Amino acid sequence: MRKLVMEELGRLTVGAFRDAAKFPFVIVLDNIRSLNNVGSFFRTADAFRAEKIVLCGYTPAPPHRDISKSALGAELSVAWEKEATTLDAVTKLKAAGYHIWCVEQAEGSTLLQHFDPVPEARYAFVFGNEVEGVADEIMELAEGSVEIPQFGTKHSFNVSVSAGIVLWEFVKKNLT
Repeated sequence: MRKLVMEELGRLTVGAFRDAAKFPFVIVLDNIRSLNNVGSFFRTADAFRAEKIVLCGYTPAPPHRDISKSALGAELSVAWEKEATTLDAVTKLKAAGYHIWCVEQAEGSTLLQHFDPVPEARYAFVFGNEVEGVADEIMELAEGSVEIPQFGTKHSFNVSVSAGIVLWEFVKKNLT
């Protein structure tokens, strides 16, 4: 066995990525503070061909050296927009027909393995602040909350790690 070299991976160019069909989801970042986490979200959004990322509140936006360091150029391929508040973003997405789902541990949440997206529907996944999680006012507006099962002593994943887990599960279910 040998590792593939870059030329063998068949990756899209930035231009081809922008023109390519996207999976039907948007990532909403609710006051994420870490530049490295934001960069990781961009890289994950690129890997899973997200429609866009919405950076809300004090979530930092490109261009920034520390975002680029984690994103490895994905901030140039993935569409993004900035909203003053997460409430503004979620209200607009809801009006545009997106199903709003928070990624949060909550009363009545749906375990990730039981989350069954509606075929052909568009989703907005809200990821919350590293300490506070998703804001209560956003939780109240959401259609539901998806929770990643955990089996260790810690109560949460890093928020950008959560994105990789949740979005792969969503994309996997859209591939079938």
